[in-house]
Amino acid sequence: MGRTRILLIALLALAGLAGPAAAAPRLVPQGWLGVTADGPFDPGDAGEWNRMARSGVETVRVAFRWYLIEPAPGRLDLARTDRIVAAAARRGMAVLPVIENVPPWAATRPGDLAAPPRDPATLGAFSAALVRRYGPRGSFWRDNSRVPRRPIHAWQVLNEPNILGHWSEQPPMPAYVAALRGAAAGIRGADPRATIVLAGLSNESWTALEQIYAAGARGLFDAVAVHPYTRRPVDVLRILRLVRGVMAANGDAALPLWVTELSWPAAQGRPGWKVGIEVGERRQARMLAIAMRKLYRSRRNLKLERVLWYTWISNEVGPSPFDWSGLRRARPGGTVSVPAFEVFRQAARRLRGCAGSARAARCG
Repeated sequence: MGRTRILLIALLALAGLAGPAAAAPRLVPQGWLGVTADGPFDPGDAGEWNRMARSGVETVRVAFRWYLIEPAPGRLDLARTDRIVAAAARRGMAVLPVIENVPPWAATRPGDLAAPPRDPATLGAFSAALVRRYGPRGSFWRDNSRVPRRPIHAWQVLNEPNILGHWSEQPPMPAYVAALRGAAAGIRGADPRATIVLAGLSNESWTALEQIYAAGARGLFDAVAVHPYTRRPVDVLRILRLVRGVMAANGDAALPLWVTELSWPAAQGRPGWKVGIEVGERRQARMLAIAMRKLYRSRRNLKLERVLWYTWISNEVGPSPFDWSGLRRARPGGTVSVPAFEVFRQAARRLRGCAGSARAARCG
């Protein structure tokens, strides 16, 4: 099947997003749709940042890796994160940092990047330092007066603690909640109005969330994050409803949900290990289109505030199926956009009220 036909089928699945062409209202709040940027993403690549902005990315989720930023106590190297924040601000994008990877000097098991901090207060101090740099009163904005002021208001604390590769402490949740408590104290001490986003929960996320509440986490976060990896878009909604049920049962029905990773890797038939959700290029584009439509339609009932595709760019090498998850792919002959890229771009145009409107020229 040709590329044009693949795109046509996928784009037809987006039809439910479109309102009357003449009106073209904005359908979702600013920042609702975005991507994670990791892997081969180069923070200094202006071309990729520009392409990201033109494609409709309004939130970019990026790892702020503690072990790289603070290799020794109190010695901060902020050059990379400064570039990320500046590049996003110049293009009107919000940054969602994921604070993760404990440095050897602070870890319970030095050298294990998935280990919890030995003292949660060290994570709190590091988190506070980031807020004092990039938050509403951050020194970054004073030091870079020519960069459009776009402070970071939301911070995600760690990633997938219910997955052994991301959090090696077992059982995971008591140690995760202790780390979350330390980070929350640091973040709120530096910015009382900050939004603390729970680590994205994958697999049986609703069970993991129950365990987090049982460990005493209620009140330590302002949004619940989920990574609803599953075979079918309809099951994405099922997962989110299960998570919503756990939130309601624990008195947090009013809090929002964030999908901080969502993907169907186009790794079908590729060598390497499998996770059970691999598809081909055509089906990846179609699954993205169907998921966007369903999530848009359910956003109010689910109190869904963010939807972030995983990932912006990936490297088609290695054993992981997620090496084929990017909207953009790094290949030996160069970086290319895959069919899912165009589906994402068209969905973003509709959601932002660009398609068929007088504002279309400003939407890229």
